[in-house]
Amino acid sequence: MGFLFCADPLRPRRVDPHFAPEALAVRDRGGRLALIDHDALVAGRAEEAVARVPDGFGPVWYRGWMVRSEQYAALEEASRARGCRLLTDARAYRRAHELPGWLDCFRELTPRTAVVPMAPGERAPSGERLTRPAGGLGEAGFVVKDYVKSRKHEWAEACYAPGLDALERVAARFVELQGEDLTGGLVIRRFERFTGAQVRVWWVDGEAVFAGPHPDSPDEAVEQPGIMGEVREAVRSLGARFVTTDLVRRADGLWRVIEAGDGQVSDWPATADPGVLADALLTVEG
Repeated sequence: MGFLFCADPLRPRRVDPHFAPEALAVRDRGGRLALIDHDALVAGRAEEAVARVPDGFGPVWYRGWMVRSEQYAALEEASRARGCRLLTDARAYRRAHELPGWLDCFRELTPRTAVVPMAPGERAPSGERLTRPAGGLGEAGFVVKDYVKSRKHEWAEACYAPGLDALERVAARFVELQGEDLTGGLVIRRFERFTGAQVRVWWVDGEAVFAGPHPDSPDEAVEQPGIMGEVREAVRSLGARFVTTDLVRRADGLWRVIEAGDGQVSDWPATADPGVLADALLTVEG
């Protein structure tokens, strides 16, 4: 089994330092790895990005920085031309990476959600186009994000709207701050009050291989979520081979899935052993 890791931009013959512990774990277990140029990939030069991948490299996982779905599709095509097959194809990547792709599978496990698609470069939606779908989510307030990212660090400014009267302001500011990084469109989610640490669960071929802290708070102690069976069924119905789910307790004690993602671009917590992930990914069937 092989891996495509992002190269260090300053030392292109080495793995990007952020992923070096994982690459070392792969090498220690006899796994093969090749380097790709992430900057070239996001600049639209996919063939250049995979120029260092050996011909006939075979089935691989990507482990690297986040890329847009269309960039991942270009990576898949360019890799295939070199005899290298991504174990997560581009359609599965989009389903797991973008919220509209995974929402139906997790609908009963995640806050109520409305999606407002946007064209590239479009101004923020306003008026009934924004308030009508949000009005069906309840009156507890709203969280605004795009298909992939929120701006939780600008919580009151560009993430949380306490009511419909504030939603247009927050949505406009979110779109402004995201700029060209906005992916897909707006997502409006019913606000739910959570408590305790987030748990990130890693799934490979529908089985949980690790449950640990979120990488933003790697030192926090976490507990095993009480809805693992329900989440497993949702992950399996999604049809993506390598998935992460972020879970947290709601204030009333109910566990909720607040995010799903493609595992290839999900960050591993710095306090966890990367060998756990390497073992899980190296033992799958290609």
